[in-house]
Amino acid sequence: MTTRLLRGFYMFGHRSDGVELKNISPEFKIIPSLMTERDDSQVFFNQDIVVTPIENYINKKAEEGYKFTYMDVIFAAVLRIIAKRPRLNRFVINGRIYARNSITISLTIKKSLSDEADESNLKIPFDGTETIFEVRDKIEKLIEENKSDPADNNSTDKTAKIISMIPTCFIKLVVWMIKKLDKHGYLPKALIKVSPFHTSAYITNVGSLGINSIYHHLYNFGTTSMFFAMGKRKKSYVYEDDEIKEEKCINIAFVGDERICDGYYYAHSFRQLCKYLAKPELLEKPGELVLDDEISDETKYQEPSFSE
Repeated sequence: MTTRLLRGFYMFGHRSDGVELKNISPEFKIIPSLMTERDDSQVFFNQDIVVTPIENYINKKAEEGYKFTYMDVIFAAVLRIIAKRPRLNRFVINGRIYARNSITISLTIKKSLSDEADESNLKIPFDGTETIFEVRDKIEKLIEENKSDPADNNSTDKTAKIISMIPTCFIKLVVWMIKKLDKHGYLPKALIKVSPFHTSAYITNVGSLGINSIYHHLYNFGTTSMFFAMGKRKKSYVYEDDEIKEEKCINIAFVGDERICDGYYYAHSFRQLCKYLAKPELLEKPGELVLDDEISDETKYQEPSFSE
């Protein structure tokens, strides 16, 4: 009895999806207790991205027989900065800051552009070293599979369907239990694997709906610390080479949890993101995976197996 109790105390706060950070600054140690939820820790940022370099890259690759979209390039650039800037891959839960032990990116797709069409939630695992070609292939394969198959063809959608079959009066109880288990690090690994809310980042392309970018809130449930939304192409004024120019742009709106890193770290990360979007050919080389400097060098990101 005593042994089981001690084991329970030892496991409290230990999670299958991350490593709790101990050697962090006093400020970041305190912040999660001051701002206990993600919705009161959100910071907002937007950036107009000149699309000419992306369009030139897409056209050049088309001549070589490769088909790319704006989403492919932006997706690959976001993945690259998460791999190179590991503090972006942290999350806060129950007053503790964790370094995530894998890289996944979630997105929601419509099976067709109509009011009645079903949505499907995808959670794509990466190891952080993928080239833009590998990123494109993963996205394309999963989107095609989920557009052509029934609404509940993937594990995420199947899990949501199972929960929805529970009588309404019990759904709140089930969700409450899941939240409590997650808060204290006892949520089963199988549920974390299929949950789109337990992910490094969420990306949405609202430009495909014909609207400008939006600031999408962070979810209090799960561990998602960053949300990127890209809007439709538009004309915008940008300051470049000491003059103001009118350029064709895509606006990217970002919402992030300010408890995972400071403003300088975020700003430097965004500058790197813009660098990759200005020169997409840099994404053709394999990425470099950098581990969080607050955890052991022996810790490796493991690409989750979603077939388990």
